[in-house]
Parts: sequence; C-alpha cells; structure tokens
Amino acid sequence: MEKPTSYCAAVALMEADNLHKIYHDTAYGFNIDDDNELFERLVLEINQAGLSWTTILKKQQNFKKAFHNFDIKKVAAYTEKDRERLLNDAGIIRNRLKVNAAIVNAQRLLEIQKEHQSFKNWLLLNHPKPKAEWVKLFKKTFLFTGGEIVNEFLMSIGLLEGAHIPSCPIYKQLQNQKTKAK
Repeated sequence: MEKPTSYCAAVALMEADNLHKIYHDTAYGFNIDDDNELFERLVLEINQAGLSWTTILKKQQNFKKAFHNFDIKKVAAYTEKDRERLLNDAGIIRNRLKVNAAIVNAQRLLEIQKEHQSFKNWLLLNHPKPKAEWVKLFKKTFLFTGGEIVNEFLMSIGLLEGAHIPSCPIYKQLQNQKTKAK
C-alpha cells in the first residue's frame, strides 16, 4: 500500500473515532474567533515541536485542565507556583521553555487585546502576509514561535492555505463557508 501523500489522504483511511480524523474533520483549517481557543491552538502547536501531533491530541484535554481552559487572563497571571505545578503535571508536556512560553505569550496576548480588542483582530489586521512576514511578526511578538510552528498555527486556524487538499471533502466545506461569509 502506498504511503498517503497528505494529511487529508491519511485521515481518509482512518476510523471515524481516530483522534486525527476527528481533528482533521472538525478543527484543522477551521476559522477560530475565540481568543482563548486561538491561544490554545498556539500553545498546542508550540508543545508539538519535536513531538508527534498524536501526542498532543492525546494530551489536549489534560492541557485544557492544566491551563485553566486556556483562559488568557488566568494564564497571564500564573506565578512561579503555577510554573512548578505545570512542570510536575505528567498529563502535559513538561518542558520549562514551553511552559514559560505559554505564560509569557498569554501576557503578550493581554497587551494585544488591550490595543486591538482581540487576538483575532490582531491576526486579521496582519492578514494577508506571506509566511516569511508572519514568522518575523510572531518571532518579534511571541516566544518559541519558529517558522514551522507559525506555519502550522496559521494553517490550522485557516489564515494560511494548505490545511486541506482540493479533493478533500473538508476543503470543499471550508470553501463553501468562505463563500457564504462574503
């Protein structure tokens, strides 16, 4: 059997209850308006660095619990005690740099929200940009956001093309949503 050439092709072969299939069909490439959900996606993408997306999907609910459902205000106010709690939580990725990035990035998001009313508004203000410009902006604004993380984050929230191939039913669904929104 040939190896699938895309995420879309791979999930097409999976059972309906597979974490990847569920993520692909309900979240990947879909527009997100809620700032806490955008923050969640950013934190998950950062934590995926060096690991498999399967690991992150399996731990997603643990991350939600550990990070107070990704409430930006709560995470931005985390103390050293919270950092230690996170670093001792076996349900998430226990990496000091990634935990620190989540807290600092939440603090920076509060500044963005203060200036632009929302993270979403800030993203839309900067859209469209080529990938290289997005990477520069994210590196200037957030911690632990290299090219691959920025690319995957923006594709996963529908701001960069490439999440789905044109023959994918989800691609067609997302295109129809974009057309209706215009």
